[in-house]
Amino acid sequence: MIPFELQRLVEVFGTEAELALVGGAVRDELLGRPHADWDLATALLPEKVMAKARAAGLRAVPTGIQHGTVTVMLDGRPVEITTFRSDGAYRDGRHPDSVRLGVSLEADLARRDFTINAMALPLDGRGLVDPHGGQMDLRDELIRAVGDPLQRFAEDGLRPLRACRFASQLGFRIAPATLAAIPARLAVAGKVAPERVQVELTKLLTGAHPHAGLEPLRTSGLLGLWLPELVPMDGCAQNRHHRWDVWRHTLEVVRLVPADPALRWAALVHDAGKPACRTEAEGEVHFYGHEAGSLAIAAAILGRLKAPHALQKEVLALVRHHGIHPEPAWSDAACRRFLRRLAEDNLALERWAAFRLADQRAKGVEDADREPRHAAVVARLEAMASARPPLSVRELVLDGTALMALAGRRGGPWLGVLQGELLEAVLDDPGRNTPEGLTALARASLARSGPPPEPPGPRPAP
Repeated sequence: MIPFELQRLVEVFGTEAELALVGGAVRDELLGRPHADWDLATALLPEKVMAKARAAGLRAVPTGIQHGTVTVMLDGRPVEITTFRSDGAYRDGRHPDSVRLGVSLEADLARRDFTINAMALPLDGRGLVDPHGGQMDLRDELIRAVGDPLQRFAEDGLRPLRACRFASQLGFRIAPATLAAIPARLAVAGKVAPERVQVELTKLLTGAHPHAGLEPLRTSGLLGLWLPELVPMDGCAQNRHHRWDVWRHTLEVVRLVPADPALRWAALVHDAGKPACRTEAEGEVHFYGHEAGSLAIAAAILGRLKAPHALQKEVLALVRHHGIHPEPAWSDAACRRFLRRLAEDNLALERWAAFRLADQRAKGVEDADREPRHAAVVARLEAMASARPPLSVRELVLDGTALMALAGRRGGPWLGVLQGELLEAVLDDPGRNTPEGLTALARASLARSGPPPEPPGPRPAP
């Protein structure tokens, strides 16, 4: 199970280094899952690691030397090598105030978060070191804290969220005692920087089993801590078009959309505005205007968590357009106007289509025509988009300079109004987007609008 490339390091550092593969790499090797990083632990102090690596012609960088970590480049791949250590107190709820180097491998494993991450594979071939039963928990598909979960979660406020994230990625359940310890440590979790929370939540959402992470997030109180706007979705009953309440429907949409950050985040927040908009009349439930409420909530959440601008922009675009459902009765002009709205938000048609299909499937009610109806709508929109109709004023064959020359006027608000009128005309009939067609339309519009208003200022004396 030891990668061949790593065995070379035994020759570089010698048996005294007691090099061992640790952390998530061991877990993923045992599960047969691919992994990107190799993290090693060693008995050597960081200065000696650097000296031996450089003597062997390897590049070594002191990336976290205050915590005993050196990064060694091995065949172009970074390998983090950290000295066996134990941690001091965690007064900030995230990082130890001090570390003590030179402890045993077993002591190093005892400071880690979960048993499935607290195993080691010595590179000398001694076999798996598993003092906390991580291999058994892998077999039982269990996420369990090392030692006392209250202590583990008091040390690092991100660990409860990491438990939910691993549940999503691996499809495991969180051990009852570990899950029960989270509510008592919400104050510590609240100290975590919003950027770190956003990164972990994104990993959770894009996991293979997102519902397995989102449910403990809700039941533990972490949802209310970081995403309080979503709490009212639980138990918010919907109408006859939905089988489940808003929260369960949301879990289904998250599960059904592709495992992409923007699509999964949009799935999580797309109906967040429903509880506040819920009305009931004559036995029928309605959610009038929930799209606008969901959009405001999505913007507030992603802004608070300092999500990347590109992620925020696409999530908001998906939420903004998720309630639009093109029908066969729509005219070609209506379809082109919808494509224009997607283009204005830089939202790809296929992304909107994937989200819409997941949202429709997640209603949970039988509808034999749903799939063919969706496919027909998307095929029609794709055919129109492939014809490349003009969807913005930039695509009109007469630009602003040409229109000013035609009108004999300088630029001003009138120009934008005219361009808008021309775009509406070519959305109705793309065949009008020719120099002759737009010239005729522009002249007719200018004739209706009359001469431009006089510029402000005093009139000249008669």
